[in-house]
Amino acid sequence: MASSANRGGSAGGKPNQEQEIVQTFNKLRQEQRILVSKVAELEMDVNEHNLVVNVLKDTDPERKCFRMLGGVLVERTVKEVLPALVDNRNKIEMLVSNLESKVDEKGKELIEYRDKHNIKIRGEGTPSSANTDEPKETAAKTQSVLASS
Repeated sequence: MASSANRGGSAGGKPNQEQEIVQTFNKLRQEQRILVSKVAELEMDVNEHNLVVNVLKDTDPERKCFRMLGGVLVERTVKEVLPALVDNRNKIEMLVSNLESKVDEKGKELIEYRDKHNIKIRGEGTPSSANTDEPKETAAKTQSVLASS
């Protein structure tokens, strides 16, 4: 199917190029959404770890407790489990921090890509579109790609 679209000449090439630009933009947006989703999931894990650590801090260190390791429930003491939980929580917090920086990078990449290809998103108001005094000649010269949200 792609080969038949290429035979269409210059008139057929432009829509394909626009479709490719929109697909790449949507792919970048999806990657950012996945990162944001993972950050939210890990932040919930950090909150759960905080709850458990706060409960175990005030508990007798020799008291037995149970911990899930790789799907297996293991019996340990509080003094064995608490340091491991704190360490695990700290590692998750570092991972969240790294993922948040990746989300920021992906956002900048999206903005650059959108600006480079003059992509307009449906429903997104732009100050320049409200200005009707712009000459029609300038509006005809600019070309943009419309991406749905």
